[in-house]
Amino acid sequence: MPFYRFEQFEDIVSNPHLSTGRGPIIEGDYMNLRLNNKDAGTGSKLHYHPNELMVFPLFGKIDSTVGTDHRIVDPGTFVHVAPNVMHSMKATMDGTLSYLYVKDRTWSMVGVAADAAPPEEALSIDELKDKLARGENPAGAAASKPSEGIPDAPGDSYFPMVDTLDGDPPSAKRSFWVEGERLAFGFLERPSGYEEGPAPSAHEQFVYVIAGDVTASIGSEKKVVGPGDILHIPKDAETSLAVGDISARLAVFHPTHELEILLTEAGALGNG
Repeated sequence: MPFYRFEQFEDIVSNPHLSTGRGPIIEGDYMNLRLNNKDAGTGSKLHYHPNELMVFPLFGKIDSTVGTDHRIVDPGTFVHVAPNVMHSMKATMDGTLSYLYVKDRTWSMVGVAADAAPPEEALSIDELKDKLARGENPAGAAASKPSEGIPDAPGDSYFPMVDTLDGDPPSAKRSFWVEGERLAFGFLERPSGYEEGPAPSAHEQFVYVIAGDVTASIGSEKKVVGPGDILHIPKDAETSLAVGDISARLAVFHPTHELEILLTEAGALGNG
C-alpha cells in the first residue's frame, strides 16, 4: 500500500541507551522514514552512525549539535548529518518536538555513543534491547576499539527552506533540494491547480504532506491526501500529483543513485 499515516504505526524507542526519542518507523527499500518525538528538555546524547541522516522539524524547536556547530532550529530549516559525524538532537525547554527523520539502510536505526566503536555488524533494534537487558555493551567485541565518530562536520549542515511552515503559500511552483552522499531532501511548494505526471518515479520516494490537498496516483492506486499523509512511491512506479484548491507544501526524501547501487550490491539492513 503506498499511502500511510504515522498514527497507523507503533511508537518505538530505537536507541534507549542514547536517546529519549520515540516514534513510528516506515521501512522503505533504500531508506527508513521516522517521526521522532521528544519531550521538552530531552533528547539524544552525542553519538554517530555509519548511515547518513536527514532531519526536518515539523513542530517545536531542535537544540541541535552537528559536529561542533550548535544551533536552535525552527520548523522550516533542514538539518543534514553526514555518515559518522557526531551529533545530538534535543527538544528545547519551550515544549515538545516532532521531526521527520530519514536514514539510509546501509546501517540499522541503532546509533553508536560518541566515545565508542561501532559493533562489527549493525544491531537491529531488538538485538540492541536484548543486549541492554542482559547488561552487555552494545559494541560487543569492538568495545575496546577507538571511536570512529567524526568530531566535526565537513561543512555547514543547516539549510533554511522557509521562515515558517504556516506562512502564505507562493503564487508559483517552488522547489528547494539538498543532496547528500546517499540521500536527497526536497522542500516543495505547489500552487492550487498544479499538476505533474503521470511519469515513472526515477527513485523510491517518501513524500510527507505538510499542507494542502493533493490527488495522488501511485501505480493503480489513487487517493486524495492532506496534512499528515505519507506517500511511499517505489522506484519506477507510475506517479501523478494534482493539487486541489489549497496550495501544497511537501517534504520529499529519495535515495541517490549511488545508494541504489550500494544497496543493490550489499543488501539493505533491517530493524526488527
